[in-house]
Amino acid sequence: MNNLNEEIKKKIDIIEFIGSYIVLKKAGRNFKGNCPFHQEKTPSFVVSPERQIWHCFGSCGEGGDVIKFLMKWDNVTYIEAIKELALKLGLPMDDYHLQDTNFKLRERMYAINRSAANFYTYMLFQSSFGKRAREYLEKRGVRKEIADTFELGYAPKSWDSLTRFMEKRGFSQKELIDVGLVLRSDRGSLYDRFRGRLMFPLKDARENILGFSGRIMDKDKKTAKYVNTPETFIYHKRETLYGIHLAKEAIKKEKSVILVEGEFDVISPYQQGIGHIVAIKGSAVTKEQMMLIKRYTNRIYLALDADQAGEEAIKRGIEEAERLDFELGIIQLDFAKDPDEAVRADPIRFKKAVQSPIPVYDYLIDHYRKKYPDNDAFSKKSIGEAVIPFFTHISNPIIESHYIKKLAYILEVSEESVRSLLRQKNSKKISSSIGFKKMRSSQIDRNDTVQKYFLSSLLQHEEKGTILQKVTHMVAPDDFSFPAYQKLYMKICENQESFKTMSNINIFASSLPNELKTLFDELYLYASSDVGISERNIGRLAYEIKERALKRKIQSLLTSEQGQTGETELSKLNSELKELEKSAITI
Repeated sequence: MNNLNEEIKKKIDIIEFIGSYIVLKKAGRNFKGNCPFHQEKTPSFVVSPERQIWHCFGSCGEGGDVIKFLMKWDNVTYIEAIKELALKLGLPMDDYHLQDTNFKLRERMYAINRSAANFYTYMLFQSSFGKRAREYLEKRGVRKEIADTFELGYAPKSWDSLTRFMEKRGFSQKELIDVGLVLRSDRGSLYDRFRGRLMFPLKDARENILGFSGRIMDKDKKTAKYVNTPETFIYHKRETLYGIHLAKEAIKKEKSVILVEGEFDVISPYQQGIGHIVAIKGSAVTKEQMMLIKRYTNRIYLALDADQAGEEAIKRGIEEAERLDFELGIIQLDFAKDPDEAVRADPIRFKKAVQSPIPVYDYLIDHYRKKYPDNDAFSKKSIGEAVIPFFTHISNPIIESHYIKKLAYILEVSEESVRSLLRQKNSKKISSSIGFKKMRSSQIDRNDTVQKYFLSSLLQHEEKGTILQKVTHMVAPDDFSFPAYQKLYMKICENQESFKTMSNINIFASSLPNELKTLFDELYLYASSDVGISERNIGRLAYEIKERALKRKIQSLLTSEQGQTGETELSKLNSELKELEKSAITI
């Protein structure tokens, strides 16, 4: 497997590969971008074309190679990532034994769901049991080719038809329970979870079937309208977007995504040629779903049901959308209760609404103006009290200023009145979340930062051998306050001569013991373009490391009881510090 790993990394250019997923910009010797694995506005994600590695210096702290990137991006195991990249490159996997138990379990569950989907599809289109479901789809205007595209199916009313079908194909009862297709009764017998329902396979972006959603077809039934696969090893509702496998390319093309609630809210618009649309499977947009969308676009248009739950979903989504730097808009459907009904009632009008989304803050102002329509002072107060808390989530000052002016104009009050109320709301928000950092931790942070920049700059400097000759007389390994940094610096010093002729830093990296390789990868990318990697800057960093080291030693001696020996050592250290401070003039 290691040979295949290396072969993959040789054949894939990491900048081109990661650049096909996120925007990367040149930053010195490396490339930078916003990390796709956590929310941020300032780029902290660094990629090295020389080392073929990446690292996030933001809150998630993740890093690795192309394989690790794909694992994180698609939320797959190491083996799954290897398999996908090998297939992409046309590399054979026959000689490699797949030992990853999680990979095998996922593949098995995908196979079970695929077999179940085939059963449901057969029942819908090729059996007499599916006649009523076919008529139901026809009544809703769903064409056969669209039903095929979404792989719709039908679960018969029988208690165990799927169970018997699956057992004949070699799937065990435990597997069927674990994947969420069947349940065990109090008496110990198995029965199908989905019975007498129209079936919708729930897929990920790679077209794996994660689970199912089953819908009843009778309005007067005293039962749940939808039954979904429970949380399983492969299905997590918070991370799932219905239709993402069909929509992802259209989302990239349109540079936006339409978020709706249910399956038919996706299918009906899709049938009318609107492909950049997915369903959140409920009324609440989750952070995980937004992170998934972030891979494809920064613009979200909400077309949720015209009810209180839909309104609440819009309000809850604003904070998360601002945090992730999304442009959020609302598609208003005042002629229908949901997108499915709107398309069937007037497809042309629906398309016009899709083409004219309203910015979310304009929508909120209009919404509360309708709620409090009177022109008296108390109605204006109610509008302000309702709208301004949402303004606290706005991070861009231009957008904030625009809406302060707009609200002031609508309420016929001064801008300062609106700003005053906004300051009050912001003050409450800050006071509820503020935390205090101790000086000790900030000191540790500064030591860590300086030492990281120094080592990173050394490793990235074009003339490593020359610069090392100038700094090693000043900085010793024990001047570093972190043992791992001491060890790495010792290795760098030991290779001082070979650095004069070493053109490939990878040769040095491969010679490091395993416990230092991960640290080396992180530190190599750390400086990037934040600090100029010049001889002068490296000299300043070396000076600060030495100064801090001497002060630590002096402080340690002052608090110890070492008699005459301590006095002598203290005098020596003070002399060193004075000489160092004199040399600072020439740095």
